[in-house]
Amino acid sequence: MAWQMTELLLLLTLVASTWGAHPGTSQDKTDLLNVCMDAKHHKMKPGPEDKLHDQCSPWKKNACCSVNTSQELHKDSSLLYKFNWNHCGKMEPKCKRHFIQDTCLYECSPNLGPWIQPVDQSWRKERIRDVPLCKEDCQLWWEDCRTSYTCKTNWQKGWNWTSGINQCPVRAACHTFEFYFPTPADLCEGLWNQSYKVSNYSRGSGRCIQMWFDPAHGNPNEEVARFYAEAKSGAASYATGSLLISVVLMLLWFLGQVNSS
Repeated sequence: MAWQMTELLLLLTLVASTWGAHPGTSQDKTDLLNVCMDAKHHKMKPGPEDKLHDQCSPWKKNACCSVNTSQELHKDSSLLYKFNWNHCGKMEPKCKRHFIQDTCLYECSPNLGPWIQPVDQSWRKERIRDVPLCKEDCQLWWEDCRTSYTCKTNWQKGWNWTSGINQCPVRAACHTFEFYFPTPADLCEGLWNQSYKVSNYSRGSGRCIQMWFDPAHGNPNEEVARFYAEAKSGAASYATGSLLISVVLMLLWFLGQVNSS
């Protein structure tokens, strides 16, 4: 049995050395901070963009979007995605500003790392999912858009693109936003296929992402990203550690069985 014990001891040493060399996770929390998505118009790395346009200007000190992207996304039919906000008649200005701000956050923010996931799509390799959007931002978005019109609940897929821009699918009727999105959560979570998750936290809590903020007071989403990156990294480290400890205990038990036989 000596050779079995030797092999098991070597395996135990390997497990211990692996845990010692990699006490965390393959994706360290620093990998989730100050990053840009691998998507259609995002820069490779965030950096200053002093001339970001209008509603995207809060990100000018550190942005994942270019000046050109910030200008294009303010247009009714942007060249970025050839997406027309006015697919059911003219969208009310108070509603449109939320969609512009949402797009600025998506294109420009370097603070969405904890929620970036790989995706198999022709136009991007990564997306965001379940970003904890501050409840006030979602509520105001819904209130300002409830009387504008649309024809779909999920705007990420299912459009008629035969004309080159998005049009309502056949037999999809135009109704108010309130008809298709009865609650704020229906709008914020369903609109972009679960990109957002409405948070129970409020603006300024450090626990939810703000679409709107005053850059004169800094970017509050930096703190939020750090919090969730640490939580995500810690949870993964705990899971990895628990697995390795289980393996060690199982091997120790097996060694005991070998020794007693």
